[in-house]
Amino acid sequence: MTDDDLATRKMQFLYALRSKGVTDKRVLGAMEEIDRGPFVRGLFAERAYEDMPLPIACGQTISQPSVVGLMTQALQITPRDKVLEIGTGSGYQAAILAKLARRVYTIDRHRRLVREARDIFDELNLHTITAITGDGSHGLEDQAPFDRILVTAAAEDPPGPLLAQLKEGGIMVLPVGQSDAVQSLIRVHKTANGLEYDELRDVRFVPLLEGLGKD
Repeated sequence: MTDDDLATRKMQFLYALRSKGVTDKRVLGAMEEIDRGPFVRGLFAERAYEDMPLPIACGQTISQPSVVGLMTQALQITPRDKVLEIGTGSGYQAAILAKLARRVYTIDRHRRLVREARDIFDELNLHTITAITGDGSHGLEDQAPFDRILVTAAAEDPPGPLLAQLKEGGIMVLPVGQSDAVQSLIRVHKTANGLEYDELRDVRFVPLLEGLGKD
């Protein structure tokens, strides 16, 4: 691919994000700055700038860029925020979060994914991300509370440990649903009076599993 072809594809990539409803200027700026290319490897590398989910190692996926943008936008991140991401995957979402927040903690149950994501973070000089192998369904209690929590795998309901680790005034965005065919992306606001829920759109994510992966 020539430099001109790459520039054209990146421009089309950003146009696709706007056309799907990603309008926050800070989010668009972060997604322009973080190249999706390094996070997509092997047979699908040529499709890195298409607005579609793609397979990655360990039977996981890198999410559709417009969904990444909409989830990030829904978090309403400020530069002072400490963010927890459940499901590191390729590391692409965490890299975008790092451009918007003060600190990002990301957890994945697959050691290989965490190791590969750390390598990319180092290459991109993203030193405000801490990537951890662990059971994301339990969150990261020793770093709680968090201003924002993003979950990139679907649970039947928002996990109690994650809600407990969300700061009052904080926001959590996650897919919920009992099957991989019917899921809703929701936003949870934690207020002094309890939890407020907004349903954002239909989505499809891998399930949130307890325990560690085999690789």
